[in-house]
Amino acid sequence: MNDPHEFGVLPDGRSVTAYRLGHPGALQLTVLDLGAIIHRLELPGPGGEPINVALGLPSVPDYLDSDAYFGAVVGRYANRIADSRFTLDGTSYQLAANEGRTCLHGGLDGFHTRRWEVLASPRADVGERLALRLVSPDGDQGFPGRLEVIATYQVAGPVLTLDLQALTDAPTVVNLTNHVYLNLAGEGRGSVDEHRLVVDADEYLPVDEHGIPLGSLAPVAGTPFDLREPRPVGAAARGDHEQVGLVGGIDHSFQPRGPAAGGGLRRAAALSDPASGRGLELWTDQAALQVYTGNALSGDVVGTSGRRYRQGDGIALETQVHPDAMNHPRLTSPVLRPGQRYAARTQWRFTW
Repeated sequence: MNDPHEFGVLPDGRSVTAYRLGHPGALQLTVLDLGAIIHRLELPGPGGEPINVALGLPSVPDYLDSDAYFGAVVGRYANRIADSRFTLDGTSYQLAANEGRTCLHGGLDGFHTRRWEVLASPRADVGERLALRLVSPDGDQGFPGRLEVIATYQVAGPVLTLDLQALTDAPTVVNLTNHVYLNLAGEGRGSVDEHRLVVDADEYLPVDEHGIPLGSLAPVAGTPFDLREPRPVGAAARGDHEQVGLVGGIDHSFQPRGPAAGGGLRRAAALSDPASGRGLELWTDQAALQVYTGNALSGDVVGTSGRRYRQGDGIALETQVHPDAMNHPRLTSPVLRPGQRYAARTQWRFTW
Protein backbone atom coordinates (compact mmCIF):
# COMPACT_ATOMS: atom_id res chain seq x y z
CA MET A 1 0.00 0.00 0.00
CA ASN A 2 1.28 3.43 -0.90
CA ASP A 3 1.67 5.97 1.90
CA PRO A 4 -1.68 7.40 3.05
CA HIS A 5 -2.17 11.07 2.28
CA GLU A 6 -4.54 13.80 3.41
CA PHE A 7 -7.50 14.16 1.07
CA GLY A 8 -9.21 17.07 2.80
CA VAL A 9 -10.65 18.40 6.03
CA LEU A 10 -14.09 17.99 7.60
CA PRO A 11 -16.04 21.01 8.90
CA ASP A 12 -15.02 20.06 12.46
CA GLY A 13 -11.34 20.22 11.51
CA ARG A 14 -10.61 16.49 11.35
CA SER A 15 -8.57 15.29 8.40
CA VAL A 16 -9.86 12.88 5.80
CA THR A 17 -7.21 10.43 4.62
CA ALA A 18 -6.92 8.54 1.34
CA TYR A 19 -5.49 5.00 1.41
CA ARG A 20 -4.23 3.32 -1.73
CA LEU A 21 -4.09 -0.45 -2.21
CA GLY A 22 -2.68 -2.47 -5.09
CA HIS A 23 0.21 -2.08 -7.48
CA PRO A 24 0.92 -0.19 -10.72
CA GLY A 25 0.06 -2.27 -13.76
CA ALA A 26 -2.67 -4.12 -11.85
CA LEU A 27 -5.83 -3.36 -9.90
CA GLN A 28 -5.42 -0.29 -7.69
CA LEU A 29 -7.95 1.02 -5.17
CA THR A 30 -8.15 4.33 -3.31
CA VAL A 31 -10.38 4.37 -0.22
CA LEU A 32 -11.28 7.37 1.96
CA ASP A 33 -11.91 7.13 5.69
CA LEU A 34 -14.90 9.41 5.00
CA GLY A 35 -17.81 7.05 4.35
CA ALA A 36 -15.37 4.18 3.65
CA ILE A 37 -15.65 5.56 0.11
CA ILE A 38 -14.18 3.91 -2.98
CA HIS A 39 -12.71 7.11 -4.42
CA ARG A 40 -10.81 5.57 -7.32
CA LEU A 41 -10.72 2.09 -8.82
CA GLU A 42 -8.02 1.79 -11.46
CA LEU A 43 -7.47 -0.91 -14.06
CA PRO A 44 -4.56 -1.05 -16.53
CA GLY A 45 -5.18 0.69 -19.85
CA PRO A 46 -3.87 -0.44 -23.26
CA GLY A 47 -0.43 1.02 -22.62
CA GLY A 48 -0.36 0.05 -18.97
CA GLU A 49 -1.56 3.48 -17.81
CA PRO A 50 -4.18 3.36 -15.01
CA ILE A 51 -7.81 3.92 -16.05
CA ASN A 52 -10.15 4.94 -13.22
CA VAL A 53 -13.50 3.15 -13.63
CA ALA A 54 -15.25 4.47 -10.48
CA LEU A 55 -17.23 7.71 -10.42
CA GLY A 56 -16.09 10.02 -7.62
CA LEU A 57 -15.85 13.60 -6.45
CA PRO A 58 -12.80 15.85 -6.10
CA SER A 59 -13.15 17.13 -2.52
CA VAL A 60 -14.57 16.51 0.95
CA PRO A 61 -17.22 19.27 0.60
CA ASP A 62 -18.33 17.74 -2.70
CA TYR A 63 -18.89 14.36 -1.05
CA LEU A 64 -20.71 15.90 1.93
CA ASP A 65 -22.97 17.98 -0.32
CA SER A 66 -23.85 15.14 -2.69
CA ASP A 67 -26.90 12.91 -2.33
CA ALA A 68 -25.62 10.36 -4.89
CA TYR A 69 -23.60 8.24 -2.39
CA PHE A 70 -20.63 7.93 -4.75
CA GLY A 71 -18.56 4.91 -3.68
CA ALA A 72 -19.75 4.96 -0.06
CA VAL A 73 -20.64 2.20 2.35
CA VAL A 74 -24.27 3.05 3.13
CA GLY A 75 -26.29 2.14 6.21
CA ARG A 76 -27.71 1.36 8.62
CA TYR A 77 -30.18 0.29 5.99
CA ALA A 78 -29.23 0.45 2.34
CA ASN A 79 -32.11 1.28 0.01
CA ARG A 80 -35.59 2.46 1.02
CA ILE A 81 -37.85 2.02 4.04
CA ALA A 82 -41.49 2.96 3.47
CA ASP A 83 -42.72 5.91 5.53
CA SER A 84 -39.42 5.70 7.44
CA ARG A 85 -41.05 3.27 9.85
CA PHE A 86 -40.88 -0.34 10.98
CA THR A 87 -42.00 -2.48 13.91
CA LEU A 88 -39.72 -4.96 15.66
CA ASP A 89 -40.73 -7.17 18.59
CA GLY A 90 -43.87 -5.09 19.06
CA THR A 91 -42.10 -1.73 19.19
CA SER A 92 -42.55 0.82 16.40
CA TYR A 93 -39.54 2.87 15.29
CA GLN A 94 -39.73 6.17 13.43
CA LEU A 95 -36.62 6.86 11.34
CA ALA A 96 -35.10 9.97 9.82
CA ALA A 97 -36.75 10.67 6.44
CA ASN A 98 -34.53 12.07 3.70
CA GLU A 99 -36.42 11.30 0.47
CA GLY A 100 -39.89 12.68 1.02
CA ARG A 101 -41.44 10.38 3.63
CA THR A 102 -38.88 7.65 2.89
CA CYS A 103 -35.70 6.74 4.74
CA LEU A 104 -33.08 6.15 2.05
CA HIS A 105 -29.64 4.60 2.71
CA GLY A 106 -29.84 5.17 6.45
CA GLY A 107 -31.14 8.73 6.57
CA LEU A 108 -29.73 12.19 6.01
CA ASP A 109 -26.75 11.60 8.32
CA GLY A 110 -26.06 8.03 7.25
CA PHE A 111 -22.80 6.12 7.29
CA HIS A 112 -21.70 7.82 4.05
CA THR A 113 -21.19 11.09 5.97
CA ARG A 114 -19.15 9.63 8.84
CA ARG A 115 -15.43 9.46 9.37
CA TRP A 116 -14.46 5.81 9.91
CA GLU A 117 -11.59 4.60 12.11
CA VAL A 118 -8.83 2.74 10.27
CA LEU A 119 -8.03 -0.53 12.05
CA ALA A 120 -5.70 -2.56 9.90
CA SER A 121 -2.98 -2.22 7.31
CA PRO A 122 -2.30 -4.67 4.47
CA ARG A 123 -1.19 -8.26 5.01
CA ALA A 124 1.25 -9.43 2.38
CA ASP A 125 0.19 -13.09 2.63
CA VAL A 126 -3.42 -12.47 1.56
CA GLY A 127 -3.07 -9.38 -0.59
CA GLU A 128 -3.42 -5.77 0.39
CA ARG A 129 -6.12 -5.16 2.97
CA LEU A 130 -7.65 -2.15 4.71
CA ALA A 131 -10.18 -2.41 7.57
CA LEU A 132 -12.30 0.48 8.80
CA ARG A 133 -14.59 0.65 11.84
CA LEU A 134 -17.67 2.72 12.64
CA VAL A 135 -19.83 2.75 15.78
CA SER A 136 -23.44 3.84 15.36
CA PRO A 137 -25.02 4.68 18.73
CA ASP A 138 -28.42 3.52 19.92
CA GLY A 139 -31.09 5.74 18.34
CA ASP A 140 -28.88 6.87 15.46
CA GLN A 141 -31.29 8.15 12.75
CA GLY A 142 -34.02 6.40 14.78
CA PHE A 143 -32.55 2.87 14.58
CA PRO A 144 -32.42 0.86 17.82
CA GLY A 145 -29.28 -0.62 19.34
CA ARG A 146 -25.60 0.27 19.35
CA LEU A 147 -24.16 -1.09 16.12
CA GLU A 148 -20.46 -1.71 15.51
CA VAL A 149 -19.56 -2.07 11.83
CA ILE A 150 -16.29 -3.15 10.20
CA ALA A 151 -15.69 -2.75 6.46
CA THR A 152 -12.66 -4.58 5.05
CA TYR A 153 -11.36 -3.99 1.53
CA GLN A 154 -8.88 -6.44 0.04
CA VAL A 155 -7.07 -6.33 -3.30
CA ALA A 156 -5.59 -9.61 -4.53
CA GLY A 157 -4.61 -9.76 -8.20
CA PRO A 158 -7.61 -8.73 -10.34
CA VAL A 159 -10.10 -9.26 -7.48
CA LEU A 160 -11.52 -6.66 -5.09
CA THR A 161 -13.29 -8.10 -2.04
CA LEU A 162 -15.42 -6.15 0.43
CA ASP A 163 -16.42 -7.77 3.72
CA LEU A 164 -19.02 -5.99 5.84
CA GLN A 165 -19.59 -7.17 9.42
CA ALA A 166 -21.74 -5.82 12.23
CA LEU A 167 -22.65 -6.57 15.86
CA THR A 168 -25.50 -5.10 17.90
CA ASP A 169 -26.38 -4.92 21.61
CA ALA A 170 -30.16 -4.81 20.95
CA PRO A 171 -32.52 -6.17 18.29
CA THR A 172 -32.27 -4.00 15.19
CA VAL A 173 -32.30 -4.11 11.37
CA VAL A 174 -29.15 -3.98 9.24
CA ASN A 175 -28.57 -3.85 5.50
CA LEU A 176 -25.17 -2.61 4.31
CA THR A 177 -23.74 -2.23 0.83
CA ASN A 178 -21.24 -0.26 -1.21
CA HIS A 179 -22.69 2.27 -3.65
CA VAL A 180 -19.86 2.51 -6.18
CA TYR A 181 -20.85 3.64 -9.68
CA LEU A 182 -18.85 1.95 -12.42
CA ASN A 183 -18.01 2.96 -15.97
CA LEU A 184 -15.63 0.43 -17.51
CA ALA A 185 -14.80 2.79 -20.37
CA GLY A 186 -13.37 5.14 -17.74
CA GLU A 187 -14.72 7.72 -15.32
CA GLY A 188 -15.97 10.80 -17.15
CA ARG A 189 -15.93 9.10 -20.56
CA GLY A 190 -19.65 9.22 -21.29
CA SER A 191 -22.50 6.84 -20.65
CA VAL A 192 -22.57 3.12 -19.97
CA ASP A 193 -25.41 2.65 -22.49
CA GLU A 194 -23.34 0.26 -24.62
CA HIS A 195 -22.00 -1.77 -21.69
CA ARG A 196 -23.38 -5.31 -21.69
CA LEU A 197 -25.10 -6.31 -18.46
CA VAL A 198 -26.05 -9.76 -17.19
CA VAL A 199 -28.06 -10.27 -14.00
CA ASP A 200 -28.34 -13.91 -12.92
CA ALA A 201 -31.92 -13.58 -11.70
CA ASP A 202 -35.28 -14.95 -12.81
CA GLU A 203 -37.23 -12.54 -10.58
CA TYR A 204 -37.18 -8.87 -9.67
CA LEU A 205 -39.09 -6.69 -7.21
CA PRO A 206 -41.62 -4.23 -8.72
CA VAL A 207 -41.96 -0.88 -6.96
CA ASP A 208 -44.32 2.08 -6.75
CA GLU A 209 -43.51 5.62 -7.89
CA HIS A 210 -41.50 6.18 -4.67
CA GLY A 211 -39.30 3.13 -5.20
CA ILE A 212 -41.09 1.18 -2.45
CA PRO A 213 -41.68 -2.54 -3.16
CA LEU A 214 -45.21 -3.55 -4.04
CA GLY A 215 -44.62 -6.68 -1.98
CA SER A 216 -44.04 -9.65 -4.27
CA LEU A 217 -41.34 -10.76 -6.66
CA ALA A 218 -42.26 -10.94 -10.35
CA PRO A 219 -40.72 -12.88 -13.25
CA VAL A 220 -38.27 -10.98 -15.43
CA ALA A 221 -39.38 -12.88 -18.55
CA GLY A 222 -40.86 -10.60 -21.19
CA THR A 223 -39.69 -7.37 -19.49
CA PRO A 224 -36.68 -5.02 -19.76
CA PHE A 225 -35.54 -6.65 -16.51
CA ASP A 226 -34.76 -9.89 -18.29
CA LEU A 227 -30.98 -9.61 -18.18
CA ARG A 228 -30.22 -13.32 -18.10
CA GLU A 229 -28.34 -12.88 -21.37
CA PRO A 230 -26.00 -9.93 -22.11
CA ARG A 231 -27.96 -6.82 -23.01
CA PRO A 232 -26.94 -3.17 -23.53
CA VAL A 233 -27.59 -1.17 -20.38
CA GLY A 234 -29.19 1.67 -22.34
CA ALA A 235 -31.69 -0.64 -24.04
CA ALA A 236 -32.82 -2.03 -20.69
CA ALA A 237 -32.91 1.34 -18.91
CA ARG A 238 -35.09 2.84 -21.65
CA GLY A 239 -37.34 -0.16 -22.17
CA ASP A 240 -41.04 0.24 -22.79
CA HIS A 241 -42.36 -0.87 -19.42
CA GLU A 242 -44.35 0.83 -16.67
CA GLN A 243 -41.73 -0.03 -14.05
CA VAL A 244 -38.98 1.64 -16.08
CA GLY A 245 -41.12 4.74 -16.50
CA LEU A 246 -41.88 5.01 -12.77
CA VAL A 247 -38.22 5.48 -11.78
CA GLY A 248 -36.74 6.83 -15.01
CA GLY A 249 -34.67 3.74 -15.75
CA ILE A 250 -33.70 0.75 -13.67
CA ASP A 251 -33.60 1.18 -9.90
CA HIS A 252 -34.82 -2.26 -8.89
CA SER A 253 -33.91 -5.18 -6.69
CA PHE A 254 -33.28 -8.58 -8.25
CA GLN A 255 -33.17 -11.98 -6.57
CA PRO A 256 -30.10 -13.81 -7.90
CA ARG A 257 -30.37 -17.53 -8.39
CA GLY A 258 -28.61 -19.85 -5.98
CA PRO A 259 -28.06 -19.82 -2.22
CA ALA A 260 -29.26 -16.89 -0.13
CA ALA A 261 -27.26 -15.04 2.52
CA GLY A 262 -24.87 -17.32 4.40
CA GLY A 263 -24.89 -19.95 1.67
CA GLY A 264 -21.60 -18.99 0.04
CA LEU A 265 -20.67 -16.84 -2.92
CA ARG A 266 -22.44 -17.11 -6.25
CA ARG A 267 -22.33 -14.90 -9.30
CA ALA A 268 -25.04 -12.24 -9.28
CA ALA A 269 -24.10 -10.15 -12.31
CA ALA A 270 -21.55 -9.50 -15.05
CA LEU A 271 -20.72 -6.25 -16.82
CA SER A 272 -18.54 -5.66 -19.86
CA ASP A 273 -17.53 -2.79 -22.11
CA PRO A 274 -17.06 -4.07 -25.68
CA ALA A 275 -15.11 -0.96 -26.73
CA SER A 276 -12.36 -1.25 -24.11
CA GLY A 277 -12.51 -5.00 -23.50
CA ARG A 278 -12.77 -4.47 -19.74
CA GLY A 279 -15.23 -6.50 -17.73
CA LEU A 280 -16.18 -7.82 -14.33
CA GLU A 281 -18.13 -10.53 -12.60
CA LEU A 282 -19.89 -9.64 -9.36
CA TRP A 283 -20.04 -12.41 -6.76
CA THR A 284 -21.86 -12.20 -3.43
CA ASP A 285 -23.47 -14.14 -0.61
CA GLN A 286 -26.30 -11.62 -0.27
CA ALA A 287 -29.96 -12.32 -1.03
CA ALA A 288 -30.53 -9.47 -3.48
CA LEU A 289 -28.89 -7.14 -5.98
CA GLN A 290 -30.06 -3.58 -6.57
CA VAL A 291 -29.31 -2.40 -10.10
CA TYR A 292 -29.29 1.39 -10.48
CA THR A 293 -28.60 2.98 -13.85
CA GLY A 294 -27.70 6.44 -12.56
CA ASN A 295 -31.14 7.85 -13.34
CA ALA A 296 -30.81 10.90 -11.08
CA LEU A 297 -27.39 12.06 -12.33
CA SER A 298 -28.30 15.38 -13.90
CA GLY A 299 -25.09 17.25 -14.66
CA ASP A 300 -25.10 19.15 -11.37
CA VAL A 301 -21.84 17.66 -10.07
CA VAL A 302 -18.33 17.57 -11.51
CA GLY A 303 -16.41 14.33 -11.10
CA THR A 304 -12.75 13.60 -10.51
CA SER A 305 -12.01 13.96 -14.24
CA GLY A 306 -13.42 17.50 -14.28
CA ARG A 307 -16.41 16.38 -16.35
CA ARG A 308 -20.04 16.60 -15.28
CA TYR A 309 -21.94 13.42 -14.55
CA ARG A 310 -25.16 12.94 -16.46
CA GLN A 311 -27.86 10.30 -16.50
CA GLY A 312 -26.40 6.90 -17.33
CA ASP A 313 -22.73 7.89 -16.86
CA GLY A 314 -22.33 5.06 -14.35
CA ILE A 315 -24.11 1.98 -13.06
CA ALA A 316 -24.34 0.82 -9.44
CA LEU A 317 -24.64 -2.89 -8.64
CA GLU A 318 -25.47 -2.98 -4.93
CA THR A 319 -25.44 -6.34 -3.11
CA GLN A 320 -27.84 -6.34 -0.15
CA VAL A 321 -31.21 -7.62 1.05
CA HIS A 322 -34.35 -6.29 -0.59
CA PRO A 323 -35.58 -2.74 0.17
CA ASP A 324 -38.17 -2.34 2.94
CA ALA A 325 -37.73 -6.04 3.74
CA MET A 326 -38.62 -5.62 7.42
CA ASN A 327 -42.12 -4.57 6.31
CA HIS A 328 -42.56 -7.56 3.95
CA PRO A 329 -42.49 -10.93 5.76
CA ARG A 330 -41.98 -12.89 2.53
CA LEU A 331 -38.65 -11.16 1.85
CA THR A 332 -35.33 -12.09 3.50
CA SER A 333 -35.31 -10.73 7.03
CA PRO A 334 -32.83 -7.94 7.85
CA VAL A 335 -33.21 -8.38 11.63
CA LEU A 336 -29.99 -8.67 13.66
CA ARG A 337 -30.05 -9.67 17.32
CA PRO A 338 -27.44 -9.61 20.10
CA GLY A 339 -25.12 -12.59 19.80
CA GLN A 340 -25.56 -12.74 16.02
CA ARG A 341 -23.04 -11.40 13.52
CA TYR A 342 -24.09 -9.64 10.33
CA ALA A 343 -21.72 -10.67 7.53
CA ALA A 344 -21.83 -9.78 3.85
CA ARG A 345 -19.18 -10.44 1.22
CA THR A 346 -18.95 -9.01 -2.29
CA GLN A 347 -16.27 -9.64 -4.89
CA TRP A 348 -15.61 -7.72 -8.07
CA ARG A 349 -13.58 -10.01 -10.36
CA PHE A 350 -12.14 -7.81 -13.10
CA THR A 351 -10.73 -8.61 -16.52
CA TRP A 352 -8.88 -6.27 -18.88
